[in-house]
Formats: sequence, C-alpha cells, structure tokens
Amino acid sequence: MPVFEEKKTTSPDSPLKKKRSSRWSDLWVTKSKPLKHVVFSMHLQPLSTPSNDLHCKNLNSDFSKIDRTLLLSDELLLKILLKLPDSQRNPNSLVCKRWLNLQGRLVRSLKVLDWNFLESGRLILRFPNLTHVDLVNGCVALSRNSGILVNHRVVSVHVGSRFLPNWRVCEGILLSVEMVDRGLKVLANGCHNLRKLVVINASELGLLDVAEECSKLQELELHKCNDKVLRGIAAYENLQILRLIGNLEGFYTSLISDIGLTILAQGCKRLVKLEFWGCEGSFDGIKAIGQCCQMLEELTFCDHRMEAGWLAAISFCENLKTLKFLSCKKIDPTPGPDEYLGSCPSLERLHLHKCQLREKRSLRALFRVCEAVREVVFQDCWGLDDNIFSLASVCRRVRQLSLEGCSLLTTQGLESVILSWQELQSLKVESCRNMKDSEVSPALSTLFFVLKELKWRPDNRSHLISSLAGTGIGKRGGKFFKKTSRESISIGLASAM
Repeated sequence: MPVFEEKKTTSPDSPLKKKRSSRWSDLWVTKSKPLKHVVFSMHLQPLSTPSNDLHCKNLNSDFSKIDRTLLLSDELLLKILLKLPDSQRNPNSLVCKRWLNLQGRLVRSLKVLDWNFLESGRLILRFPNLTHVDLVNGCVALSRNSGILVNHRVVSVHVGSRFLPNWRVCEGILLSVEMVDRGLKVLANGCHNLRKLVVINASELGLLDVAEECSKLQELELHKCNDKVLRGIAAYENLQILRLIGNLEGFYTSLISDIGLTILAQGCKRLVKLEFWGCEGSFDGIKAIGQCCQMLEELTFCDHRMEAGWLAAISFCENLKTLKFLSCKKIDPTPGPDEYLGSCPSLERLHLHKCQLREKRSLRALFRVCEAVREVVFQDCWGLDDNIFSLASVCRRVRQLSLEGCSLLTTQGLESVILSWQELQSLKVESCRNMKDSEVSPALSTLFFVLKELKWRPDNRSHLISSLAGTGIGKRGGKFFKKTSRESISIGLASAM
C-alpha cells in the first residue's frame, strides 16, 4: 500500500494550510485508464497479443497497489481466513467475489432450505467442500415465509395454515421421491467427501447413488423411512452412526419392521451407534442386529412400537455400552420368563428420559437385562414411585445415579435401594419434590459423607448441601485421584449451594 505524506504550503496572505491527502479515487483516475476504456480494450484486443499482455501487467500492478491480497495465492489466503473466528467469516465474504468464493470453500456443514439451489448445481459450485449436509427443510414444498413453524426434537418445518385430516403436517407438503433422488444424485456427484447426510422421503435408488460416490459417509439420518428404503443402506461400507425415523407423531408415518431390521443388520456390520424413532419390530429384528453388528456400542429407542417380548433380544448385543429410552409409552409389557432374558455384561449406562414407567413387570425385566450397568439416569419419567424404583436393587454395580423430575419417589424409597449399592460414588437429585431434608436418616447421611460427588436439590427449600459444606464431603479416596478431580467436586458443591 503506498504511503502518502502531508505537505505544508504558505502564502503571504493566508496562514499555514495542509494540503489534502491523496485518495484512492485520485490514484485510480491519475495512474490508470478509465474503467470503461479498460473494459473496451479487453474486448477489442486479442488475449495473445504482446500489447495486451503488457496492458494486463500494468493493470495488475495498479490493482496490487490497491489490494495487496491479490499478491497472495488462494491456498495461502485460505489458511489465513481459516484462522479467523467464526463470527468474522460471514462479513469477510462481503469484501469481494474472490473472498466470497474462498469463504464458500471453507464451509463444511450446511442446512439446505431451497431445493432448487441444490438441484441446479449452484450449491456444489458455491460450497464444493461440504462434509455435513441436512436436506430435510429443503424437501418441504412450502416456503420459509409460511405462517406456522412446527418444532420437534429432530425436525423443524414451516407449514401452511391448513392441515391434513390426520393432522400430519408433513404428509402433503413433501417433495416427491423422484425429486429427492435427483437432488441426492447431484449432491453425490459434487460432494465426494461427504461424512454426514440428513434426508427425508428418499428411495433406495437415491441412497445407492450417494453410496457409490461418497464412500467416506459415516453418519446417516433417514426420515420417513421404510423397509424398502433400507435395502439401499447395505452399500454404505463405512457407516458408523445411523438414525432411522419411521413414525413421527404429528408429522408423518411409515413402517419399519423386522424385514428392514434384518436387511440393516446384514448390510451395516460396522455400526457403532444406532437410533430407532417410532420404529416397529420384534425379538427377531433386534436379535439380528445384535448378532451381526458386533461393534454396536450405543442403542437408542424413542417412542418405539416394538412387539411384546423384544426386550430379551438386547442380550445379544454383547458389546453394548449405552442403552437409552426416550419418550417411550412402554418398554415391554410381556417380556417373558427370566431365563430367556439374559443380560448385557458390557453395559455401562442406562438412560430413561420422559418415559412412562408404570408397568412393574416391564421394569423388572429391564433391570434384569441391565444388571451390570454402572450409570443410571431417570429424567422426567412418569410412574417412577418407590415400588418401581425398588426393582433397580438388582443392579448392584451402580456407581452413578441421577434423578431429575421424579416427583413420586420419596426419600425412603431412595434409601432402600442406594444403601445396598456398595460401589455408589455419585448421586444427583434434582426437582424431586417428595424428597425432604427432614427425612434423611443417619444411614443416608453417612452415605452422603463418603460419596465422591453429591448434588442434592430435591426442591427449592433444601438446605442440606449448605449444612454439609464443612464436613469433608467428597474427600473419600482423595489420594487416589488427581487434584483437578477434587477441585471439580468442590466447584460442584459450591454451585449446588
């Protein structure tokens, strides 16, 4: 960038004045041809003539005085832009067209809202290095300016003011299967490094196109999926994370049965994490997954429609470490005899969120299968009273227990179970209004003293933590743990107070 100096002039009639500093516009007008002449000469002169080459060199030299970034290569400028914080990336793309194109090459994750942007090929030209693409909102035919926004845990769409008679907001506004498959083919041909894909209403042909071109795909989320669509998943050799959404109440419905689960098990043997949302099936489908997917470590069921007796198949998942139930109205009403249930020896975590736990026989079978679990979490579960919670006493290796929003469970019911857990190290109790500080027995307070981590806030009136602050709680086994661990325990106590 040129440096300009200020010069002083004097006159006998006027005081000392400063000459106006040079501006970029002056430099452009005085040291280069007018822009229209430059464009005119570019049109008239052939690109190969020596005079035109000399003119381009002069023009580039003038531009270099204005924008020094023109001297940097694209690769070097990309490294510089990559070092900037995310908050500055969008403003940087407004500098010029070159920076806009370079910024598009830095984008890795994108949620498509306009399907024409994808199908026309402009998406690939604008963002050639995408690795994570979400197509769900783009598959909805209505505009984003529609008056109603419907949110769900896994999908959020803009819908019109008229609903279908069955009150499923997505059934009549989704793009056709043929259009979705065409868009998937365009995406597959342009994004060979794709790692994650989220799509709705696709067919097995569209998924096969993605599998052929995107061999590095590791995570796939399929909405409105059925047994026929699952035949296209067998071609994904490196797939590790799969989320299948068959029925989404209020949005759409589809069928996933044992046929699809068996196809899935035989084709995706490298799965590490598997989630079922609104899927149907039975013992045979879950057993096939357990036998074929030997690397499976995390299994999630959300609002499942499984047939009776399916729970016994969980024991075939020998390397399963995490089992989750989300928004399930039932677990397994007819689990069968205990001798057929089996257990998961490698299971470490059992999480239940917003589930209905009123069936004693069902919970008894669940805890029997998960008797080797080390961490148990109950959050906002209906029906979890003292009788249901007492069934968890068979899980004698529990080290961490978290209870949140369990309003029916009392202090006596909690004490009757956790006193038998000899390996318990961490206890968190929040928003459980039937637990009172006055009901804490001496045996339970002794257990509180030897715990490594305690968070006791059953209601807003609880003052137990403040009374235990100076008793040395959280120091059990302190010499076996790092200093950072003890500091985190103290911070947790302070925040709880």
